[in-house]
Amino acid sequence: MTSELFTVTIDSGADGAKIAILTLDQPGRPVVVIDQDLLYKLDATLDSLPADIDGFILASAAERAFVAGADLKAIMALNDEDLNIYLEYGAKVFQKIADLPCPTAAAIHSVTLGGGLELAMHCDGLIGLINPDARPFIIGLPEAGLKICPGWGGTNLLPARIDPETAIVATANGIPFKSTDALELGMFDAHCTSSEDLIETAKNWIESQSNMNRTGHPSRCIQTTNTDTLAKALVDAKDELDSSLHVDAVLDAIVIGISAGWNSALKSEREHLVNLRHSEPAQEAINAFFSKTTKK
Repeated sequence: MTSELFTVTIDSGADGAKIAILTLDQPGRPVVVIDQDLLYKLDATLDSLPADIDGFILASAAERAFVAGADLKAIMALNDEDLNIYLEYGAKVFQKIADLPCPTAAAIHSVTLGGGLELAMHCDGLIGLINPDARPFIIGLPEAGLKICPGWGGTNLLPARIDPETAIVATANGIPFKSTDALELGMFDAHCTSSEDLIETAKNWIESQSNMNRTGHPSRCIQTTNTDTLAKALVDAKDELDSSLHVDAVLDAIVIGISAGWNSALKSEREHLVNLRHSEPAQEAINAFFSKTTKK
């Protein structure tokens, strides 16, 4: 278990607020991916934060991605019991961000996928870099494209960020969004057009927020969304989706989240993910993915 910490800088906001900026990095890798070492390091770093901060920003030093997702090869190498433990531990670490008593924001400058977006959505706000002169990056939950499902709350988080029906269909189909489309959908709480302004934009957004009333789940999840709106979105989404193991898993986790709450939804996602990866469609899709990435 690593004893290292991620870099944390303490910055002052315009009104003197004390804002901690935690920057993810993985030297030697072109992008940040979530693995066991990253979770240990993030866990220890969050525990080391000063108790008197007025705001928190999660950033990434990787040029090509905020967080590209979880290490799928490492996940597939785990047995069922160890995978469940790994997913539970990740959820516990992510929850530490959701439990911080101050406003929190993820400063998203590039590709943000799967577990990376789930991590970001444990923050109160998503702050995006939308450079009109650069190619849009992709952001979303692509797990269903591999015939599996999210494992850290994505099914219950995204519908609270954008139109619920759009979120459900995209998650069940595993289709991420272009950053420009995500902006139009309202995924970002604030945005800027220059990388030099991203942290400042995040700081300004944090300073516009009041202290958060923490209730044991992320501030933006389906428990904070109108139940009638979600029920209609589920009905409409089902009309657009073809039934399959991974689609049914996504819908089930959402239904459980609505009826039984956040922790039950997380448990449902874990159980579905552990089981789905053994299915024939998932095995074929994941092997094809590994084959494709190996050839690059």
